[in-house]
Parts: sequence; structure tokens; C-alpha cells
Amino acid sequence: MNTFEYIDGRLHCEDVDLSILGETYGTPSYVYSKKTIHENAKAYVNSFTNSDNLACFAVKSLSNLSILNIIKNSGCGFDIVSGGELNRVLSIGAEPKKVIFSGVGKTKKEIEQGINSGILSFNVESESELYRIEKVAEEIGSPAPISIRINPDIDSGGHDYITTGRKGDKFGISETRKIIDLCKHAHRAKHLKIVGLACHIGSQILDLDGFIKSADKIFELADELANFDISLEFLDLGGGLGISYEDEVPPSPFDLISCLEEKFKNRKERLILEPGRSISANAGILLTQVEYIKDNFLIVDAAMNDLLRPSLYKAHHDVCNVIDKKDNLKKWNIVGPICESSDFLAKNISLDVNEDDLIAIKNAGAYGFVMASNYNSRPKACEILIDGNESKIIRERETLDDLLEKEKIVND
Repeated sequence: MNTFEYIDGRLHCEDVDLSILGETYGTPSYVYSKKTIHENAKAYVNSFTNSDNLACFAVKSLSNLSILNIIKNSGCGFDIVSGGELNRVLSIGAEPKKVIFSGVGKTKKEIEQGINSGILSFNVESESELYRIEKVAEEIGSPAPISIRINPDIDSGGHDYITTGRKGDKFGISETRKIIDLCKHAHRAKHLKIVGLACHIGSQILDLDGFIKSADKIFELADELANFDISLEFLDLGGGLGISYEDEVPPSPFDLISCLEEKFKNRKERLILEPGRSISANAGILLTQVEYIKDNFLIVDAAMNDLLRPSLYKAHHDVCNVIDKKDNLKKWNIVGPICESSDFLAKNISLDVNEDDLIAIKNAGAYGFVMASNYNSRPKACEILIDGNESKIIRERETLDDLLEKEKIVND
């Protein structure tokens, strides 16, 4: 689903002219399509033939409250990795029993928050974490639901930083014997309840092979646990389904779910998935203005503090004019004002462009605003939601005063 298209030579999001949007709200600005978010989420929900199966949106990919509310209303649960993300999803009325808490570094306070909120499960990433959750649950006097995140040693996904299922990665537990022993301990423990197994092999995955191999490994382990009378409510195959940043042709959510439900058809556990990028990425663009042209550089008012992926991962984002023109195409490197040589948003992009033109950086809805910072004391961009012919601010642009608000000058 993509609702960014040219109408009469002007780039629109749904029925809104982005050139007018730039004049109204300024730049840089993140712009999201409500229709795309909703239909991408429903692509998962509607693909399940078993109504017990669940897609938990990865909040880390795009965490604006209005976006999360759209996704909740589309029928998804949430995959969270911090107490802050838990607070966000609860604030928009998410069902706690549709919330999975992942992440390798959960604090005592976050564990208390999860137990008291009644979440579906903690994805346990280490032996130490399991014992900490057990201790906290005992102190609270309420059992904690857990799933053990296994590390299937499958190398999948794109850049090395977003591959998460290998033995050398920081996520999950790799040793089968240790996983079984921890599950047996949890099964016996008064303050733990073992409800599932989980895995996550990476991000920007472009074929189904890794998911199939992961399912086989998690089935094998679940079957071994059954020999110890340990029955599981769900098996969580994670997320990571890729999108088309250039010319990739990834599987669709329907392809993924059809394949996995076929494998699950004779099993009693339900299937859980944790999609993020495939729901949010193509729903958003970063709108920015060309400030200066220098040699083969377009110097724009957005920067690596607004969109970090190109600098961090060497990630590719296509770029287009807001007012379509192709009479004088040239190859450009698009850079921002940050005082770092790594501050680039795109390289070798063909555009016909002049100073003051608006350009749109595509597929910026995932890991865009959520990774933004105030580096170089730059205020964060605003976020705008498009709904048909209406545009609504869903996060106001930061001001210079906002950057100083939490600081104090201490006299010598």
C-alpha cells in the first residue's frame, strides 16, 4: 500500500498537496498516511485464518500515540522494549494481554511495571533476567508470565547491526540445554508461568526461508518441552519482514502468514508475530527543503539527527521532488547541516532541483523520528498525519526553548 503519488505534477499524500504542507508547517517534517498505516496493519490481521493468532506491532519502529492508536484499532497488539513504550501503549488503551515485552536489559522497575499491568508475556533474553523476573514477581506477590527467547543461529536480514538471531548476537539464549533447564525451572516456580517460546532473527528480511527454519527449530524445542509436561500457549516467530527501499520484492504479510499457518496447522500453540517496518516504513516520508547547492551537494534543512539510518547503516532511501520536474537531472549527494562528514541522507540521487525546493525522503516511517536526537542543539521535527484531505499535527515541532527546559545553571 502506498498513498504517496503525483497528482498534476505535485506530490500528494492521500489528498493533500505536500508543497502546501511544507508552506503550512515548515520543514523538516515527518508526514504519515493514516490510510497506509491502517491497511498495512490490516494486511496482517486479515491474513490470519486462526483468530487466536496475533500480530504485535514493534513500537520501536514508530511510536507516535496517534499512529499507535490507528494500529490498535486495526486489531494489532504491541511488541515493546522499554517501560516508556509500555506506558505509551497503555495510554492509548491497548489491551495488556496483547503486549509482549522484549529487550535484553529490563530493569527492576520495568519488570514491576509489566507485571502490575498484566501484560501477555516477557520475552526472557538471559538466565539472569529470568531469575530477576522471578524475584520481582515474588516481591510483588503475583506470578510473571514469561516466554524464553531462543537464538536459532540463523543469519538473516540486511545490515550486520539489524541481524539478531546468530550465536554471537546479544539477543536470546543459544544453548538448547540451558533453555530447557530454564523452562523446567519456570514450570516448577511459584512466581513464574512459562507461556511461550520466542525468536527474532533480524530485520529487512526478503525471503521466507529464515522464518521457516526458525519455525522448525522452535517446534523441535516445544516438542521436547512437552516431554516434561510443559505446554505452551504460543510460539512467537518475531518480525523483520522487509520492504522495498530500492527494487527489492519482499514477501507480503499474506505470504508470510499463509506459510506459517500451514506449518502450525497441527499444533495447539497459537502464532504470534512482531511486525514493525512492514507496517510503518512506507507510510511516512521526511519532507525537507534545499538550503544550498554546492558542487554535487544538496544541503538541506534535515540532517542525521532527524533521520539516522543512512549514517548508521548506510541505508538507502529514495528521494523525489515535491514538484515533479525532470528537465535537468543531475546526480546529487544530499547532506544536512550537522558538523559530521557522516551527515548524509542519500547519495547519487538523480534530481532536477534548485535552492528552496522541497524534496521528500521516502520510506521514512520506520526508524525515522523514533531515532531522532537533538545533536548540535537542533529541535526535533514535527509529525503530521494525513487523513484524506485533512492534515493534523500529531507532534509539535520542538522550539529552542524546549531544548533548555530541563536544564539548570548551577552557580559555582
